[in-house]
Amino acid sequence: MITSIREMNASDVDRIVDYFMNADADYLSGMGADKSKLPARTDWIRSIKDELDKPFEEKSLYYVIWQVDGEAIGHSNINNITFGKEAFMHLHIWEKKNRRFGNGLDLVRLSIPKYFQHFELETLRCEPYAFNPAPVKVLETAGFEYKNTYETTPSIICSPQQVKRYEMSKSQFIVLNLKEKK
Repeated sequence: MITSIREMNASDVDRIVDYFMNADADYLSGMGADKSKLPARTDWIRSIKDELDKPFEEKSLYYVIWQVDGEAIGHSNINNITFGKEAFMHLHIWEKKNRRFGNGLDLVRLSIPKYFQHFELETLRCEPYAFNPAPVKVLETAGFEYKNTYETTPSIICSPQQVKRYEMSKSQFIVLNLKEKK
């Protein structure tokens, strides 16, 4: 299987939003999301599409599409972006049939450079739901550093919950990149 990523384009937005809108409440709950808090579909699509043509310095959201053998299977995105400083990363494989093959780790590793380079980040953070083991394992294996577990409301589609904060600094990213190139 060949993993790759590409920048999201306008034709991907419906699929990203439908991933959440069509998910059952139990699946969303397992990742810390609350189906009752999802925005209206048309509003959500518009808010993502509004970001597409903005320069990196002005984006509040940025998505990459995850592919296996050329087929889109999921996405990663960052939000809460402070250009030149930090952003928060999210990871999603859309269908159950594409999970548990180890592709998530490869796709995260391909996504990280885009975030650091395009947004000149000092720190990339990820705060998965504390009781969702899959992203925790991927983040630890990818070289993120565990910082702490605490209660927060990570986004508008979530209720208050415990999250595990992981971080990768620019210097950690550079060291990991150098190791991979050897």
